[in-house]
Amino acid sequence: MRVTAKVIGAALAAPVMLAASPVLAADPPAFIKGDVRITEFDGVTDDLLTAGLGAAGLQSGTPPALSDPPTAAELRRLAIYNNYRALVDVTTGGGYGTLYGPDVSAAGVPGEGPGMIAGREYLAFAGPASGHVNVSLLVQVPDIFDPDAPCIVTGPSSGSRGVYGAIGTSGEWGLKNGCAVAYTDKGTGTGAHNLGDDTVDLITGERVTADEAGKDSIFTAGINDRKQADYDDETPHRFAFKHAHSENNPEADWGKNVLQSIRFAFWALNEAHPDADIRPGNTVVIASSVSNGGGSSVLAAEQDKQGLIDGVAVSEPNVNPEPGGDFAIKQGEGPPFFDHSKSLYDYTTLLNLYQACANLDNPAAPFNFLGLTAIQQNRCASLAELGLLTSGTLAGQAAEAQEIINDFGILEEQNIVQPSHYWVFVPQAIAVTYANAYGQFSVLERLCGYSFGATTGNSLIPDLGNPDDGVPVPLALAAENALFATSNGIPPTSGVNLINDRAVEGSRETRHSTSPSTGRQDHNIDGNLCLRDLATGVDTVTGEKLRGRQQARHKQILNGIREIRASGDLNGKPAIFVTGRSDAILPPNHTSRAYFGLNRLQEGTDSELRYIEVLNAQHLDAFNQFPGFDNRFIPLHHYFIQALDIMFAHLKDGLPLPPSQVVRTVPRGGPDGGAPDIVEAVNLPAIQQNPAVTDEIRFEGNQVLIPE
Repeated sequence: MRVTAKVIGAALAAPVMLAASPVLAADPPAFIKGDVRITEFDGVTDDLLTAGLGAAGLQSGTPPALSDPPTAAELRRLAIYNNYRALVDVTTGGGYGTLYGPDVSAAGVPGEGPGMIAGREYLAFAGPASGHVNVSLLVQVPDIFDPDAPCIVTGPSSGSRGVYGAIGTSGEWGLKNGCAVAYTDKGTGTGAHNLGDDTVDLITGERVTADEAGKDSIFTAGINDRKQADYDDETPHRFAFKHAHSENNPEADWGKNVLQSIRFAFWALNEAHPDADIRPGNTVVIASSVSNGGGSSVLAAEQDKQGLIDGVAVSEPNVNPEPGGDFAIKQGEGPPFFDHSKSLYDYTTLLNLYQACANLDNPAAPFNFLGLTAIQQNRCASLAELGLLTSGTLAGQAAEAQEIINDFGILEEQNIVQPSHYWVFVPQAIAVTYANAYGQFSVLERLCGYSFGATTGNSLIPDLGNPDDGVPVPLALAAENALFATSNGIPPTSGVNLINDRAVEGSRETRHSTSPSTGRQDHNIDGNLCLRDLATGVDTVTGEKLRGRQQARHKQILNGIREIRASGDLNGKPAIFVTGRSDAILPPNHTSRAYFGLNRLQEGTDSELRYIEVLNAQHLDAFNQFPGFDNRFIPLHHYFIQALDIMFAHLKDGLPLPPSQVVRTVPRGGPDGGAPDIVEAVNLPAIQQNPAVTDEIRFEGNQVLIPE
């Protein structure tokens, strides 16, 4: 074991290799494989939270530049810049710099300088270090950490992002409050293996050949040289991505990865403060983060048998509750809904199939690119031709598609949001990546005819009449070298697109492809049907049970989903879930609401889980800077910060947790793109210790009761 240390001013210094035993009070945990890289940041030239950019640099629309090839320090800086901006609205009118941001103090006081935080980073892989299952762990220890009042906050990455994926959410809160932050990429991250030139990412983001990296790559596809060469000959310029193609179902270990990150944090803290005795018994540990990261922390709390975690505070967690809970969910005076707790893969493949047509039922939705009506009309026509819609008019088909989506338990409040997500490939990307991950399929499988690679033309707003668009090509070298810092880990991302290898034209980017079964450019309905079949186990068109290899694939995916289900048992730990009612990625009836009900069945009146549902809030706060979102939605991040503040006060000072409740926010209003600046006193009522009875969320008579 070696430890890599960098002196203050890390961006300018070369690593110095130190023997491990003389400088460490104890060896790192046994699951740490390879080197531990220790880097100090002075808070002036570089820092933990903003990578030297400060609050203004993170807000700037000009990203930090990269050399050719980029250095590790440059890639770290760009990764922090992109990951921060991906999760929060960085406009002043939306609350950046006034309600949150590096220059807002832990006490909520704006204008506290650039927000640069000095401290030390510990970066390592958890193994086994086989070269294709490495999990990145990172601990940030701010200089303001108080060893006499130690605290740790977890920051597992949202989505499939790299190890800095939670820097702007639980990372920022933890650093401002003097806590160590325990990050992990959860075994997904931005590991991208170019199967053509055989290059991969190192833990610090530099790209080298797979042979050079060996077991030190973030991800190397587990295929032999001959099969890789054959694949590249048949379908050149393709990539394998870690989340999709690790053949490990990484989500099954997300809770374990969070627990590992906490144990690594305890080791790092005792290395940084060798005269202190920092341990679970005297340290406040909050499992936190948002989306996939939040779901990971919930699973960690369920799996925590060593008393590492004291409390949970998460936002919009991706939880897949065990199905079959004997309870209903009832919103307002609506009917009881029993068919909750569907898996992410189930409801996403339904959206993937029907949303393009349903977009036409909501022309006022922001980012609903009605200039691309041909694809949407073609999808409606294909669904009707296949017997999946019955209406004889386009308007009727669109309304019918929307009704199918909402009848599946996806709230009407998300309808205005979903078109934007469709046009930026959210359901398409999730459906392809998670099918591969749950089924543990090799990149060679090309499941449902999909592959990943760069293509010609514009994939976001395609010229459908141009036959030269959508053709696979090599990814530009500069883009490839920046993947660690720019990719979200789940294609389409950073110039790597979804390719339909079964298109009539030959391999084409999915929007430019013509479906063999329909002869239309309908956004690859054949691939979407294949993915949906694998979710249900039946042929979506004929209703017949799948046979042969498709049935085997379906069973593999179901087994993978079973591995990631949440039990609902938090072992009595206090927890706060914050979720936006308009969440169009993780619908509440199948995630937070369903988990709340399952937890009540598991823990009864002893449950310490509080569920906060926020009106006029959706999943991607970063979208709130755009026209049509700015005037409709408030930052859910504001309530995530409140949840962390409340949990910290509860664990440190014994202050009570609030009841579960609906928070009735007030949108900023105004025209699309012209919303007035947000005002906390006007738009953002606080989570209440004594909410009105009409706002309380309750579990009574085996029903989760959600106020309208």
